[in-house]
Amino acid sequence: MRCFLPLLLSALLFGAVVCGTEPWTNSDLVQPDQVAKDLNAPLVIQVGFPVLYRSAHITGSVFAGPGSKDEGIADLKKAVAGQPRTREIILYCGCCPWEKCPNIRPAFAALHEMGFTHVKAMVVPTNLKTDWIDKGYPTDKRAESDK
Repeated sequence: MRCFLPLLLSALLFGAVVCGTEPWTNSDLVQPDQVAKDLNAPLVIQVGFPVLYRSAHITGSVFAGPGSKDEGIADLKKAVAGQPRTREIILYCGCCPWEKCPNIRPAFAALHEMGFTHVKAMVVPTNLKTDWIDKGYPTDKRAESDK
């Protein structure tokens, strides 16, 4: 019973379960340095807020919209339309500290519900600036539409 209130609040605010398990296993998680080594093979998708993507994003990544919103999940589904269910996909957000991110969990769960079997979530402990940009990893500072 002690779990009920935090569970309910977490589900309402973040789409995450605090007393249960995360939507992924440890093998579904990747670190920024691992992603930076090879950006050519996977489909890398940003599931955060548009302002973050417009200011700076992982080179070659696709913007799908915030995973915490219905329209973001709809955009995510469009971004993966036509992809084989075995395609390697890496999701990231970077809006805030990992444990508080409202976007990554619902986006990850949505792809699994669609039958994608090789989905990874990039762990961004602090935010994209600190954990990707400041480390000198490949970054594009222009939106796809500005290219």
